[in-house]
Amino acid sequence: MRTESLDCRGLACPNPVLRTKEVIERGDVDSLTVAVDNQAARENVSRFLGRFGFSVSVVEKDGVFEVNGVKDGSQACEVYEQESAAQADKKVVVLLGTEMLGRGDDVLGRKLVLNFLLTLKEMGKELWRLVLVNGGVKLSVEGSEALGSLRELEGEGAKVLVCGTCLNHFGLLEQKKVGETTNMLDIVTAMQLADKVISLT
Repeated sequence: MRTESLDCRGLACPNPVLRTKEVIERGDVDSLTVAVDNQAARENVSRFLGRFGFSVSVVEKDGVFEVNGVKDGSQACEVYEQESAAQADKKVVVLLGTEMLGRGDDVLGRKLVLNFLLTLKEMGKELWRLVLVNGGVKLSVEGSEALGSLRELEGEGAKVLVCGTCLNHFGLLEQKKVGETTNMLDIVTAMQLADKVISLT
């Protein structure tokens, strides 16, 4: 069994995931341990390893997370590139970088963004990813009036991606209640694979 270890402490997102990706792409790695020092990196690396057929466990000691991945023989990768080719629907990514829409009145802007999310389900199956960055991540946390709409979108098949760096910046990582904590590599990959990107920032 070939084992590798990475020390990604002090690295900003998405560098821990990118370094993990480099090791996996070299091939023949059966066991990989990645040391990170923040929860967003822990979640991102864990999820990334899981997508490539690794069983994942995490050990925390003195603020350092050791993310351990062991190949379990599964080929069930969840990566975007391997989504069903039979799906003929267009893939639309909506990038939302704000907790309010427009300028002029913040109260109105917050109402508009809630209405936007409520109406987004009208896109149906074409809505492939909803990406929340910067102030947009505040829509995914405890107490947000948008939680119901976001959960409904997830229930109808859209994946909600929430920027881990942004959550960390606002001190909201522990308060996230909906969506998948993600990194810039996932966001760029989603935009690359989408048929259309709608950006509201």
